[in-house]
Amino acid sequence: MGIFEFFKSKKEPSSASVAKDRLQIIVAHERSQRTQPDYLPQMQQEIIDVIRKYVQVESDDVQIQLDNTDDCSVLELNVTLPEK
Repeated sequence: MGIFEFFKSKKEPSSASVAKDRLQIIVAHERSQRTQPDYLPQMQQEIIDVIRKYVQVESDDVQIQLDNTDDCSVLELNVTLPEK
């Protein structure tokens, strides 16, 4: 490892590699959506409507996730509020 190695340009990932990574993320997201109950999107919209009565938020600022374990379900709600 010499000083010339330090100045060599680092190789950018190939477009095929980037596309593969993106596809894996999309597939993982779709798989997680399949296990969600049917009422979750409607519940998310209703929660957004209630929050909008008090604070203006975008739909993308509210994430809802349902985690199921053996004996309980946990509903996680993350809301990114705008700064004043």
